[in-house]
Amino acid sequence: MLTCIIRYHIDPTKKAQFEDYARNWGQAIPRCGADLIGYYAPHEGSSTLAYGIYNVASLADYEAYRARLAADPLGQKNYAFAQKEKFLLREDRTFLRLASAPHGDRT
Repeated sequence: MLTCIIRYHIDPTKKAQFEDYARNWGQAIPRCGADLIGYYAPHEGSSTLAYGIYNVASLADYEAYRARLAADPLGQKNYAFAQKEKFLLREDRTFLRLASAPHGDRT
């Protein structure tokens, strides 16, 4: 299992647009085959950093998921929304593998 973490630099005056974008991905991403953990908007501290986090089984599964997302009507609409509103200033993807499992008890 791989975890994809997308770090977004957003326009701090357009946080509401990012949140709409995130809610749309909340519908499209699971439908297209990735295990969405969530999208996170700035709250305290940095006003420009936001994150999207989801799991995929492999890089091959990621490529197939991305093709389905690009063909998905809501995915297409969301990509166009981001282009039109210009709230995403930068976007970086990192793929990580969980190294701490199994986790211990919290007693």
